[in-house]
Amino acid sequence: MRKKYDRKKEEKEEVSMENWEPKTTLGKDVVEGKITSIDQIFEEGKKIMEPEVVDFLLPGLEHELILIGGSPGKGGGIRRTPSRRTARMHKSGRRVKTTCMAVIGNKDGYIGIGLGSAPEFRDAIEKTLRNAKLNIIPVKRGCGSWECGCGEEHSIPYTVEGKQGSCKVILKPAPKGIGLCVSDEVKKIMILAGIKDIWIKSFGQTQTRINMMKAVFNAFKNLNKMKVGE
Repeated sequence: MRKKYDRKKEEKEEVSMENWEPKTTLGKDVVEGKITSIDQIFEEGKKIMEPEVVDFLLPGLEHELILIGGSPGKGGGIRRTPSRRTARMHKSGRRVKTTCMAVIGNKDGYIGIGLGSAPEFRDAIEKTLRNAKLNIIPVKRGCGSWECGCGEEHSIPYTVEGKQGSCKVILKPAPKGIGLCVSDEVKKIMILAGIKDIWIKSFGQTQTRINMMKAVFNAFKNLNKMKVGE
């Protein structure tokens, strides 16, 4: 069922790209060939307002849903789900809203995270993926561990912090072979970003997964703010 769903989604994306009529100046420059790489967009400091720009310049993006919701299990506890449902009472009856969170990346230095809400689950996923493409950023990779020093881009170049709400994370470079010493949900971000070895230290309410994912994403943003001298 998952393969069938992915195939339909790919066909839908191809049709949407053929019928794409850019509305922004950036989109028109991409179609006309004035901008040939997404790195050029980040170097010029332009803001992406159309997700088709990312589809055009970064084909083959993969995505993962973050398990932000939960339902009661049989023996107690919580069974994690990829959507969180909230309800509010209206004079016409109860109205339910579904919220999803997704991470996209090409496993080679680009990552995006998005959050979307809609009455239906499928509509929420589409909105989430759209927002994730609009929030895509480059990830600075390197080998910043004193125990390794191989010079390859398997980790991050230096220690960096990220914060969202009560969650705070510290990402530390790790030597080759250590692997991803992070939780399962954070591991999805690292894999799609192309990080193979890393250590993490977290503080606060890390069970609030939305804030936890955003804290890691903010750490990657802070990574791009620093410049390393040659």
